[in-house]
This record gives sequence, structure tokens and C-alpha cells, in this order.
Amino acid sequence: MTPINRLLDIMVALRDPGHGCPWDRKQDFKSIAPYTIEEAYEVADAIATGDMEDLRDELGDLLFQVVFHAQMASEQGAFDFDGVATAINDKLERRHPHVFGDEQAGSAEEQARAWEAHKNAERVAKGGSQDSSVLDSVRGGRPALQRAAQLQRAASSQGFDWHDALSVLPKLREELAELEAALSASDGQEQAVEELGDLLFTCVNFARHLDVDADTVLREANTKFETRFRRMERAILQQGMRLEDLSLAEMDALWESGKRAGTE
Repeated sequence: MTPINRLLDIMVALRDPGHGCPWDRKQDFKSIAPYTIEEAYEVADAIATGDMEDLRDELGDLLFQVVFHAQMASEQGAFDFDGVATAINDKLERRHPHVFGDEQAGSAEEQARAWEAHKNAERVAKGGSQDSSVLDSVRGGRPALQRAAQLQRAASSQGFDWHDALSVLPKLREELAELEAALSASDGQEQAVEELGDLLFTCVNFARHLDVDADTVLREANTKFETRFRRMERAILQQGMRLEDLSLAEMDALWESGKRAGTE
């Protein structure tokens, strides 16, 4: 028995109405969805730490989520795991005609635009109107940073984009200036919030043009902050003091000292 068939059999047993696990039998698509999202983030965290054993285990947990959803769908007569695998196989071959067909491969950027074009053509074939938006393929319900990048890529596939990262910088400065102006206004709180959103959206665009994922960049910044803050806490404890007893200036001095002492 192959490992994947063993996993599928385990899933069937867990959902068995008579002898399965009460918790697993109780679940539905909505109740399992948060766990699916959580497992995807744990995969990303394992990649960030570079722990290959952990990555193997987390990929297994994520695969189990796919199997779980497929089993519930199979019970409803909608589709099964083979249907899921067939759907992604067909999609990958359809969207890579330069690999599985006669088209010539271009640059990575050209292939990204072609991917969006294929998605749009598939949407129209499924019943979407010709005059509907290219953004229709970007679904909601996902992290805001990720969705921002996907919206931008969809727009870029139609030529609505900056040429490179340097060309985004003036827009970043413009959005920052508008945020500062809103903060300076006596009643600018609501406008400042809106301008902050614009600034974050432009930061995602800047990251995209650097060919990096904004969420990954932010994760790395989080890790760097956590490392430095913990170093500062240790330094304070070693001096027989408590964090809450220090002034902001004193904490800032220790923070800068920790930055110089570390390699982050």
C-alpha cells in the first residue's frame, strides 16, 4: 500500500459513522477551514526556520487537511481525492502550454502574465462575461497582504503596473506625505487610517517588484524584532532591573546596544 493510500484509508476510518473518532466525525468544511489556514502558516514558519524535518512534518499536516476536505466532499457525492488531484493536474498542464504544449517559453515575468491570462480565460469559459473584471479571479477570505499582491499581479497582467522597484519609490514617498498631512490635520484620524492603508498597499507593491513576498518580509522583521527585544530583556535582568522601571530613553539605549552586539 502506498503512503497516500494509507492516509486515505486512515481518513475514511476516522470519519466512519460507527467506529470513527467522535471529533473527526463532527467536523465540516467550515469547522476545518481554520485548521487548514493554520497548517499553511506552520509550513511557512518551518520554511523560514530552515528546519527540514519540521517542514516534512508540517507538509504532512497540510496534506492531511486536503485529504480531510476531500473525504467530506466524497461523503456528499461532490468529489473525492482523485478528483482533486485530477483537477490540479489538468490545470497545471493547461496553464503551462510552453511545457506541455507547443508554445515557446518566455521570461518569468511573461509567464506570470500568461498565467493570469489563462486564469481569466478559464473564468470566462465557466460563464463569466467578457466585460467582467480581471480582478474577479482574486478571491476574498485570504490574508490582506497576500490578496493585495494578487490584486496587483492581476492588474499587472493587463499592463497596469510600474516598471521596476525604483519607480515605486516616488509613490511610497507620496503616500507617506499624505499620511503625515492627515496626521497634522485637527480632524484627520479617519483620513490617516485610509492613507495608512494606501501606504501599506504600496509597500506590498514595492515588495512585489523586489520579487519578494511581503508577508515573508514582515515575518522576518517580526523575528528580528523578537530576537532584539528578548536580548534587551536579558540585558536588563542581568543588571538586576525590570523593564517597566526603565524610561523609554534607557530602553532605547539598551535596544541600540543589543543591535550592535547581535548579527541580525
